[in-house]
Amino acid sequence: MITSNTSYFKGRGAQFNPANSFSKQSYVSEYKELIDEPLLQNIKTQVYLTEAKSVVNKVSSDDLPFEYSINPYQGCEHGCVYCYARNTHEYWGYSAGIEFEQKIIVKQNIAELLEKKFNSKGWVVKPIMLSGNTDCYQPLERKHELTRKILSLCLKYKHPVSIITKNTLILRDIDILKELAKHNLVYVAISITGLDEDIRWKMEPRSSTYSRRFETIQKLSEQKIPVSVMMAPIIPGINNFEIPEVVELAAKAGAIDACYSMVRLNGAVGPIFKDWLVQNFPERANKVWNLICDTHGGTVSNSKFGVRMRGQGNVAESINQLFTLSKTRFMKGVKAFEFNLTLFNHKLGDSQLSLF
Repeated sequence: MITSNTSYFKGRGAQFNPANSFSKQSYVSEYKELIDEPLLQNIKTQVYLTEAKSVVNKVSSDDLPFEYSINPYQGCEHGCVYCYARNTHEYWGYSAGIEFEQKIIVKQNIAELLEKKFNSKGWVVKPIMLSGNTDCYQPLERKHELTRKILSLCLKYKHPVSIITKNTLILRDIDILKELAKHNLVYVAISITGLDEDIRWKMEPRSSTYSRRFETIQKLSEQKIPVSVMMAPIIPGINNFEIPEVVELAAKAGAIDACYSMVRLNGAVGPIFKDWLVQNFPERANKVWNLICDTHGGTVSNSKFGVRMRGQGNVAESINQLFTLSKTRFMKGVKAFEFNLTLFNHKLGDSQLSLF
């Protein structure tokens, strides 16, 4: 489905709702000439409060540097059009399109579940990633403070935690992050996909500006909180040529490392991204699409571990070389970060077990 610019939903990444792959029926407008008005969509953000049944997700992937993740929210109002997590919204009965950034599920009891997990005798301490799926500092966090509650528990129990976000709201919690950093219990990655604000506004419509993200790296670094930059995803023909400057500016701001991943348009993300591409960059849409296909063996997605995040072929290799050279030039001699796994204290919760 390719939508018309006359109905472009400003402030949203996706511009339509593809059918849920788990649903047998869907509501569509196939014959517009037979109705007096277009099929309108309500794109106002809707919040759904829920009681989660589980809290920690086991991650089984050789491509990812963590084994556990926590997702306080499902769906993400940032609206990043390329987001691989869009497909997970279908498990909740929603679409991976506009509904992913419009219908946000808040797991309001997640902190209580996490404390119960920390108190369980079988829990083996390993770093937990916030979030791995949707951004733990998306706009709703300002009100619900689920991420802050989780970080407070990590500090209380001296449990290691890593964070990836593209929202400057993380600076609200710098008081907790400073204390965690004193014990090597926290590591932050700030996602910065480029430098062009016009592209950011179209591609990540409700996220923090790039300049504010660089400022966030600097402020975290000044407080001795280990922070890196994550270019994810790199989209050939859109932001790959900005790699050197992003790495340089991040290094100057205090980032101790830089990583990247190649765009991978899995499941419903493919048609959503292609629609966005045609509408916003019609003059180079085919070229960008073909470049993406070139990095995944002729398709826009590859699920094979080891190559799905970095891609393959000449285009992917040239991007890898450019990133490696940039990192070597601007981040030479940086030591790898190591979490402290020795301080976790189960005993803090012994007197509280009766509450559960």
